[in-house]
Amino acid sequence: MNMTPNDARPDARHDPAPATAAGLLARLAHAWQSRFLASEPSEQPGAGLDPRLLACAEKICSASDALRLIRPGSHVFVGTACATPRSLVAALEALAPAPQDVELLHFLTDRAVQHDAAGAPLTKYRHRCFFVGQDMRAAVRHGLADYVPISLARVPQLIAIGRIPVDVALIQVSMPDEFGYVSLGVSVDVSKAAVAKAGLVIAEVNPHMPRTMGDSTLHVGEIDHLVPVDTPLIEYLHQAPQGEISEQIARYIGSVIDDGSTLQIGLGRFSNEALKYLVDRQDLGIHSDVITDAIIPLLERGILTGRRKSQQRGKIVTSFAMGSRRLYELIDGNPLFSFQPIEAVCDAWTIAAQHKMVSVTQAFAVDLTGQVCVDQFHGDFYGGLAAQAEFLQGASRSPGGKAIICLAATEDDGLSSRIRASLQAGEGVAIARSDVHYVITEYGIAHLFGKSIRERAVALIQIAHPAARPGLLEAAQALGYVPADQGLRNLHAYAVQDERQLRLKDGRPLLLRPAQASDGDAIRALFHQLPERDIYTRFFRKLRGLSNRDVQRLCNLNDENEVALVATSGPREQPELVAHAMYMVDPSTNLAETAFMVHPDWQGQGLGGRLQQRLAEHAAARGVRGFVAEILATNEHMIRLARSSGKDVKVEHEGSSVRVTSLL
Repeated sequence: MNMTPNDARPDARHDPAPATAAGLLARLAHAWQSRFLASEPSEQPGAGLDPRLLACAEKICSASDALRLIRPGSHVFVGTACATPRSLVAALEALAPAPQDVELLHFLTDRAVQHDAAGAPLTKYRHRCFFVGQDMRAAVRHGLADYVPISLARVPQLIAIGRIPVDVALIQVSMPDEFGYVSLGVSVDVSKAAVAKAGLVIAEVNPHMPRTMGDSTLHVGEIDHLVPVDTPLIEYLHQAPQGEISEQIARYIGSVIDDGSTLQIGLGRFSNEALKYLVDRQDLGIHSDVITDAIIPLLERGILTGRRKSQQRGKIVTSFAMGSRRLYELIDGNPLFSFQPIEAVCDAWTIAAQHKMVSVTQAFAVDLTGQVCVDQFHGDFYGGLAAQAEFLQGASRSPGGKAIICLAATEDDGLSSRIRASLQAGEGVAIARSDVHYVITEYGIAHLFGKSIRERAVALIQIAHPAARPGLLEAAQALGYVPADQGLRNLHAYAVQDERQLRLKDGRPLLLRPAQASDGDAIRALFHQLPERDIYTRFFRKLRGLSNRDVQRLCNLNDENEVALVATSGPREQPELVAHAMYMVDPSTNLAETAFMVHPDWQGQGLGGRLQQRLAEHAAARGVRGFVAEILATNEHMIRLARSSGKDVKVEHEGSSVRVTSLL
């Protein structure tokens, strides 16, 4: 889970109001009896209470009474996100005198720190946080809070062994059920670990908190004091991404997600937007640290069946939820959802065991070797590691899984490239280059895993903003990442709309897509699979290999009057390139010369014809008049193929070769 600027924004309309202990007890009785009993509650505090609730009565007190038990020097855990116990935190800040040397410990919170009109933080206490969200940004900047860059999945273990001390836990829970159990509701995360370690547990008990299924319950015997509140839950509403950039990134993310995949959602705007482009998929599942409203449309369409999940099949597994009242009503008492502690959800081996696990991480910057910054923005700490390392490693080890890094190609000014030759000062490496698989911007998709520095640099440059590509290429050459003769001619976004899935006569599937500069090594591998006769008919000369310059002529094209397509077999992250086709337009005639290479194991199945047809469709859409092909007179197959590409065909014999002109 990660957030970037302008992602999630809280709906801060609801503030808890203070009340007397008697009034709190009456409200608790009213809500409890209305929910679980058929009887009408009494207006007298405590009168007519069910005996099961009377057992809790001695724990009920006001927030200030409970918080006065906090000793100086205590380490106080504060509950997470939409379950932030605001009334308890506000009462703690209001204590006079305040206990000295108290430290508040938390993950993602809402109003754990108040701010003045100028945005300056107002708190009497030190804070230690594992995530620098909107609530904590100013406090970290002003030195009132310490950011701990650690995976959230490791925090429960460190709490258990005392490496992260927790003396007091402030949490928010649901109403107790008829057996005396409360639910941690929308935020299980690290709360169970904090409660297990704390010597003093104080809970807001809120009738608006959903009762979530899974490992989310506590018995009231584990809670020392109950502070009833009657406050609608905090709602987090994601701002809709604006413009073509967000839409294109989301489309690219969606394009690599297969049927039957298991998804981690996160809070990033791109990953949430990507779910809109999965409405034609089948049997998707959820195994995610956090869920949001973005899952609801897929759930309503019957797409989130979880049928192909390897573990907890059919269940939506998560650790906390951040969304609207609609989401909270959906998860309330719903056995489809399984809320688990963060260490159970975010265990790397559990994630790796999921079927086709997909993890999406939103980043601030990536350098040309693949190092990723996710928790600093212009030198300020922003966001956090959450459990992204576990999800990326787990997804990369999952059968058919995909670990995705996504980011806009430029910052908001539209000028500063987020793909950099080297990460800048104040941009720490949160994800090592060795763990990066996919990187996606609005200009395309780069797959880096197992690739050399040269291959990574070329792949990342071609998904950078076109204006940044020449400078990145020059910097890569200066750093020795790519050779001096490496060029980069295509300054367009990757044309995902030109991709085609096809199936040959023998049933084998292929992906037909635009060639990219990073295809060079795969094209060279294809070349060396061709028999000598095919090499001669393709290049009109005997060749033993392809130089870097030769390879670039085949895949490093401008995509305007030079276009190449490739056919690949296998998964995107490990494709075998089995065919190459290209055309080059002569501006003087507006006719394009074509050329083909097809792996011998894939010949005779109609692939050449499909390539020719696709080239013709592509060229006609760009106003090209027709094709010209120079073919050896003995190559009858290619002559027939060239004659089939147009309506008005002319064949001219020129010595040992044949010139075929076909108008589109």
